[in-house]
Amino acid sequence: MTSGAPSSAATVTFRFYEELNDFLPPARRKRDFSVACANAATAKHMIEALGVPHTEVEVVLVNGESVGFDRVLRDGDRVAVYPKFEALDVTPLLRVREAPLRTTRFVADAHLGGLARLLRLAGFDTLYENGCSDAQIELRAREEGRIVLTRDRELLKRRGITHGCFVRALRPREQLREVIARLDLSRSLRPFSRCLACNELLAPVDKDAVCDRLPPDVRDRHERFTACRGCGRIYWEGSHWRRMRTIVEGFGR
Repeated sequence: MTSGAPSSAATVTFRFYEELNDFLPPARRKRDFSVACANAATAKHMIEALGVPHTEVEVVLVNGESVGFDRVLRDGDRVAVYPKFEALDVTPLLRVREAPLRTTRFVADAHLGGLARLLRLAGFDTLYENGCSDAQIELRAREEGRIVLTRDRELLKRRGITHGCFVRALRPREQLREVIARLDLSRSLRPFSRCLACNELLAPVDKDAVCDRLPPDVRDRHERFTACRGCGRIYWEGSHWRRMRTIVEGFGR
């Protein structure tokens, strides 16, 4: 007796909502479209094969039923894919990612140095190293519970990354505004609490303790100082501080 022929690939209809459409070619945006799926393909596999990183997805419905990423797709299935913070009540639905991270910490890829600096300015623990590889970013994110910030969708598809944010804006200030809005961070701002250079926390320091390290004009005009616990840099409320203040003033409103 000969074995039966392998079953044909399943045809599945997808619909992506809101900003997830940014990852799709124009012909597939904001509409239903059908694709052929490999046998035993999961929801996660197909969503990413269509170009959408799994870290951007919050809820997946198959035939109206909330499912996890591991749901095997079958012929005739209809899949609706929703982003994080979509404006609907998702309380009774299965969120495909793990619970939100208890502490908001970031790791930014090599192209987001300006954003990393501004996030530190706003008080967020943000790792950034210009030469850090994708594998190193994935490892740090997994081991330290960090949200990956990137404009590289392929990085967000890596299996070990559970929390990530695809940054759409191109300029650092707009990127900061986007991240704060998307992740609802306005109440978590702690401006001027971290070192812009090395990311460590700042602490108040007596003027006498750092007097010999200050430029003469700073020593004469300022009385309040903070110092980085890591690299030792000294900060004071000078013209640079005031310029930085204007960047974050509006984000808490």
